[in-house]
Amino acid sequence: MPRINFVVFLHNFLFLNNIFVKFQGQYNYENLKELFGDGIFAVDGGKWHHQRKLASYEFSTRALRNYSTSIFKTNATKLAYIIFDKAKSDLAFDIQELFMSSTMDSIFKIGFGVDLMNLDGSVDGIKFTKAFDNASVYIVSRYVDVFWKFKRFFNIGYEAQLKKDINVINDFIYNLIRAKKENMTNAKAEMEHDPENITYEYLRDITLNFVIAGKDTTAGTLSWFIYLLCKHPYMQEEIFQEVKEMKYLHATLSETLRLYPSVPLNSKNCFSDDTLPDGFNVNRGDVVFYMPYPMGRMEILWGDDAENFQPERWLDDDGSVRNESPFKFTAFQAGPRICLGKDFAYTQMKIFAAALLHFFKFKLSSKSSDVHYKTMLTLHIDQGLYVLAYLR
Repeated sequence: MPRINFVVFLHNFLFLNNIFVKFQGQYNYENLKELFGDGIFAVDGGKWHHQRKLASYEFSTRALRNYSTSIFKTNATKLAYIIFDKAKSDLAFDIQELFMSSTMDSIFKIGFGVDLMNLDGSVDGIKFTKAFDNASVYIVSRYVDVFWKFKRFFNIGYEAQLKKDINVINDFIYNLIRAKKENMTNAKAEMEHDPENITYEYLRDITLNFVIAGKDTTAGTLSWFIYLLCKHPYMQEEIFQEVKEMKYLHATLSETLRLYPSVPLNSKNCFSDDTLPDGFNVNRGDVVFYMPYPMGRMEILWGDDAENFQPERWLDDDGSVRNESPFKFTAFQAGPRICLGKDFAYTQMKIFAAALLHFFKFKLSSKSSDVHYKTMLTLHIDQGLYVLAYLR
């Protein structure tokens, strides 16, 4: 008689070393493969190690750091000009949509040398972005819909729309790859040297995984960051006053990620029998979830004020930034799974936040007085974040 596999939910940070070191992510592959293919967020084992090694090299180069910083500054300036016009009109606007467009522009320019021009209203860029965001919503539905395979087989419901969105995504990415291939000497040589593994599909998968890593996470965090600052306006002044040091800004961004982690829920597959530190047995094939969202609000981890937005918890008495264990502050995962783009993300968020708070004060519109999160792969604000901007 076949053994029944279980789904296990964990919230104890002492167990996370087992998750990040011993368990793998195959559980996600079938749900994610249409969108992310064999990219780093969908695969495990040898493919995961290979892509992580490549990404580790890229993120360690000074050239990428310098170039990406330049792009972030350029797009932060462009965004500031757009918000300047919004401020003059005294009309509410969706700042989350602007962050999503700007970070998408940044990631395509840095990763592929392409000016997507979402902020400028590019039809193709906006069409791709909309399809990508819709696909992210539909993919998550598979985790709670036991009939999703039935819907995919008969091409009905959201699975039918997902198929259309994937086609839009693929057309856009494959056209991009073909256009860039002739100018990418290394990629062209590698495809000729290893045609079985370095295919258009392989490049497509890496591209889309790079997009979600660089767009949704930072744009979502910046949106929640502005929301929280609107709820605590004196903090906008604190950041404005010490913007050159950026220590309070760093603390405020970390506190935002504690309460609103980019990926609020994650899972791994148990590929061998194991025993957790409290003696609980998990078996091969069990799925183990860990949950950064509730973990960031647990009093046992963060104290009696765990539910409060308190950036000072990230600062020592001398004002220096305090670092927490990644097994406690899991917004960037931990151990061998820790996010390679952590510093990259902080740099982008600091540049955008510092630029905007240098010129503007923000206030919530009545339309966004009570916000809710949206169920996606990453933590978005449902229906956007409508704010009013005022010139300093």
